[in-house]
Amino acid sequence: MTAWVTSLSSYSVTLINTATNKVSKTITVGEGPGPIAITPNGKTAYVANLHSGKVTPIRTATNTAGKPITVGKDPQYIAITPNGKTAYVANSGGDRVTQISTATNTTRRWITVGSSPRAIAVTPNEKTAYVANYYSSTVTPIRIATGKTGKAIKVGSPYAIAFTR
Repeated sequence: MTAWVTSLSSYSVTLINTATNKVSKTITVGEGPGPIAITPNGKTAYVANLHSGKVTPIRTATNTAGKPITVGKDPQYIAITPNGKTAYVANSGGDRVTQISTATNTTRRWITVGSSPRAIAVTPNEKTAYVANYYSSTVTPIRIATGKTGKAIKVGSPYAIAFTR
């Protein structure tokens, strides 16, 4: 098993072999690597580069970084659908979520939500993604099949989101 650790100041991801607790590799990814998500099949890790507005895909079989994907200002969180086909990136520096095709590592669309989306989570049945919008104090549902948003739900100042089964 490998632990993937982003390092904001060194523009890298460090891989730690959990059997030996030693660094096995360091991968350069771009400006301000922060949140990281790995596809359910374990083939690709996606790293949000906070300062560049991009997400860097890493092939886990070779531990090599791919071409960065432009997503928007201040990507804060990445959620991947349970089937691994789509990654959603909450861009807290604006009012949108970026939808990425994991098959092609390209942007599918930008979806407008509330102000300063900080977190996003996908329901286990893969029908809806919910976005926590910090400054607008709302949670916005997004229908996975269409990419369309539902009516925003007023809450406090949401910062994180998770689901029970």
